[in-house]
Amino acid sequence: MASIRELHQQLVSKERSAVEITQEALERIQALEPKLHSFLCVTADRALEQARQVDAKIAVGEEIGLLAGIPVGIKDNLCTQGIPTTCGSRILENFVPPYESTVTQKLAAAGAVMVGKTNLDEFAMGSSTENSAYQVTANPWDLERVPGGSSGGSAAAVAARECVVALGSDTGGSIRQPASFCGVVGLKPTYGLVSRYGLVAYASSLDQIGPFGRSVEDAAVLLQAIAGYDAKDSTSLNVEIPDYSKFLKPDLKPRGRRKIGVIQETFGEGLDPVVEAAVTKAIQQLQDLGAEIQVISCPSFRYGLPTYYIIAPSEASANLARYDGVKYGFRSEDPDNILAMYTKTRAQGFGSEVKRRIMIGTYALSAGYYDAYYLKAQKVRTLIKQDFERAFEQVDLLVCPTAPSTAFKAGEKTADPLSMYLSDLMTIPVNLAGLPGLSVPCGFDDKGMPIGLQMISNVLREDILFQVAYAYEQSTPWHEQLPYLG
Repeated sequence: MASIRELHQQLVSKERSAVEITQEALERIQALEPKLHSFLCVTADRALEQARQVDAKIAVGEEIGLLAGIPVGIKDNLCTQGIPTTCGSRILENFVPPYESTVTQKLAAAGAVMVGKTNLDEFAMGSSTENSAYQVTANPWDLERVPGGSSGGSAAAVAARECVVALGSDTGGSIRQPASFCGVVGLKPTYGLVSRYGLVAYASSLDQIGPFGRSVEDAAVLLQAIAGYDAKDSTSLNVEIPDYSKFLKPDLKPRGRRKIGVIQETFGEGLDPVVEAAVTKAIQQLQDLGAEIQVISCPSFRYGLPTYYIIAPSEASANLARYDGVKYGFRSEDPDNILAMYTKTRAQGFGSEVKRRIMIGTYALSAGYYDAYYLKAQKVRTLIKQDFERAFEQVDLLVCPTAPSTAFKAGEKTADPLSMYLSDLMTIPVNLAGLPGLSVPCGFDDKGMPIGLQMISNVLREDILFQVAYAYEQSTPWHEQLPYLG
């Protein structure tokens, strides 16, 4: 399947219709889903109706936007009116939202075609998409390996060309890590740049919706459509959204010599040597493109993981308290009384990882432990943020590996939660600081699995991310390679 801009040209020139493009995506989904399991729900009828509406506009000479008629996948923790939104959990298996999330509303207004809802770790808690209550998504590059998580369904769907672009959510790396594992581009925007209205909450101070694409340009086009102020979200930023496409230039020199910092704490022990070699080579490529490279120390970076696993579960324990079998979603059968109904509903409706994080969070917030754990974690969060602020006084952009390894085999880490948590070691500090981060493909390991380079910029400087990532992408062949799926 072609890029957004290529498909747009085909539509406006009437070389192809939106219905034809949509049917191609739906046929590919039907052919690949038995082995990939990227989608929890395929919305074929709705997609074809949206495509027909785009074709009708073209037929009468009406101008269409870049996203009109483009097949898009939506992570299944974004509310879609009249279409099930399960969050990959049994507790919401029959939940059909009565309202639409702001981002899906914006995409519908832009003429995008929603082909389905993608699989995820339950309530976005996980790094492998093995925690879904319904199915385990496979990595398109190797069906025995995981696609990353929690947005593994969206990443796999884009990599396998089941859709052109997709939306995910990122709480501690849930867009960037699966983008790295699946060899696509994934962006976690500045906190507040994209409305969270209609995103089912995991950790409200960390969650952010962002795009997946097979190219930097496709990710930029999708972000352009969903970014912007929303009065329904109290954390939404009321800022002007630039035209991100203006920053997509093939080299770095016309806009001055970019200063890029390499975070030294992300190298060394725990990093796969193959990943380190690929990232080091990518940094050299950025230097060849005209960037000035320097090593930057972020001493508090190493405390990101323990800080996250106190703050995020604490917020989750509060956010998930609403699932009690009373208001909506799953309710246990034959409850003896209301307290028994609460207990049985949550015991039967939540999976083991969600229960684990609720218990961690409830413990951290309990009397006698709040100051020792939660309050201390918030103080460390401030130190991490200050490290980044000092770094951005010296450089325009920071780079490091997106993940410490390439995709691991399904089942390899399920018995060891701590080992699984380490998958997000490089991405978590970005969420704690509310910064934008992007993963771009930068090579493959000896097993043919993709490797991602993470780029981090200052608040609201997605323009720099896109500029540097695009220049790097266009000078390397990694984005042109596709997984073989038979």
